[in-house]
Amino acid sequence: MAMRPGDAGVEATRGSEPIPIEEAYTINVVPSELFLKFRKELQNLRVGINLEFFNYEVNDYEAKLVLKPLSTDRRWKFMYRPIHGDVQVLSKKIPLTKYLNLQVGIGHSFHLNAMGWKWKISTCLGGDGVSQIRNKTNISFFPGFDLRIGWRAEYTLPDIHGGMGTGEPVFDMNYGKLNASIDRIEAILTS
Repeated sequence: MAMRPGDAGVEATRGSEPIPIEEAYTINVVPSELFLKFRKELQNLRVGINLEFFNYEVNDYEAKLVLKPLSTDRRWKFMYRPIHGDVQVLSKKIPLTKYLNLQVGIGHSFHLNAMGWKWKISTCLGGDGVSQIRNKTNISFFPGFDLRIGWRAEYTLPDIHGGMGTGEPVFDMNYGKLNASIDRIEAILTS
């Protein structure tokens, strides 16, 4: 199989045609969510005001008032969302396994005059549990100002394959694929 200049050896899913290296990876550095968080520590509580901006096409935004205990074993957090008119009390993420967490909560909607509860199982591994990683990276610039970057990487691992008498090449290789993006940036001001 002949490689054309510029293909950089990337073999792909288009049959025996090599794909350009530019199609083997994508990296998006423009976040889809921007958060501005103001935090104040009062006695044994952290009081926070979160301003969240997302969905650039329609400029969606949300404001939240968040209360959390300052102790290291905090078990809950309280949230009030004035635009939606609801309050929630959420548990901290409870580890079920090394990669799975459970979070439960109860809430009341003033607009609907209804109460309810919800639960969520989450993981840092997404997608099919193997091909996607989600994580947050914290950068501390100076005391009282942190930047938290939420990022995601989806990938297909490379593989080597071949065959004899099947019409396939004896040796063939797929170099994989990577899609990475910065999903969220949070600026956190603490006093």
